[in-house]
Amino acid sequence: MATILTVTLNTALDLTHHVPELVPHASHRVTRVTQRPGGKGLNVARVLSALGHDTVVTGFAGGPTGDVLRSLLAAERPVDALVPITGETRRTLAVVDESTGDTTQLNEPGPTVSPAEWESFLLSYESLLTGAEAVALCGSLPPGVHVGAYADLVRRARAAGVPVLLDTSGEPLLRGLAARPDLIKPNADELFQLTGSRDPATASADARRKGARAVVASLGPDGILATTDTGTWQAAPPALIRGNPTGAGDSAVAGLLSGLVSHLPWPARLARAVALSAATVAAPAAGEFSASVYESLLPEIKVTEHPLTPS
Repeated sequence: MATILTVTLNTALDLTHHVPELVPHASHRVTRVTQRPGGKGLNVARVLSALGHDTVVTGFAGGPTGDVLRSLLAAERPVDALVPITGETRRTLAVVDESTGDTTQLNEPGPTVSPAEWESFLLSYESLLTGAEAVALCGSLPPGVHVGAYADLVRRARAAGVPVLLDTSGEPLLRGLAARPDLIKPNADELFQLTGSRDPATASADARRKGARAVVASLGPDGILATTDTGTWQAAPPALIRGNPTGAGDSAVAGLLSGLVSHLPWPARLARAVALSAATVAAPAAGEFSASVYESLLPEIKVTEHPLTPS
């Protein structure tokens, strides 16, 4: 299996509290608490490892929270190449209302990364690229990291001959496009913010003109739209999958990376991404995926060629 590198500059310790019913301005008795390493790239790595890929995770971890994150990560399959910092790794708190299934999310901003810590990360990143067959740059930037950081990381990956997927939003995504990543994976809102167009096909073509070699846009229950230099396809599950969508986008990224390093044609990559995403929605635990649902859905994913002509 190929080694895949995932980068999560703003890692987190994900805490999930379950309550019988979430009532504003009230005290609550928590029925269940779970914690796990979090951040988009770590979620991607978890799915890739479950698929059997050798995966390395890097980014930053610091303070007692970072220590807990790394101890939990040690129990999982991805190789830990996180760079230590003096700041405290952030936490995210999800409160699940068991009466409705709805989730309320609270996300801390993350620790400030010093210039010396950023330089230490760059040295580690370039070393890790030498053993990678693909790299995913995922999530938000922590305080102290310049807005053009992803553009820099894309350029270094391309210089090393490593295909790079960029999954972020806002100004970091816009700056990153100028470095010509091999693939970006925005959702519909992120694509609109990037291009100003609400039509996913038009916006995807515009994002390619801005620098992305390929665009895979998440369309929620309608699946994904891929715009590439060889064709344009839409892939969707055969029916609406009900459940918790937390982590579904990260599972789609894992599917795209898995298909890339397995040298699958685009339609097969998209089918894998959609099946994993839907299997994540159907899983009992947020951010995990149901292997049985994935295996049953994969041959049922409908992939159709889109009339949009690649630009």
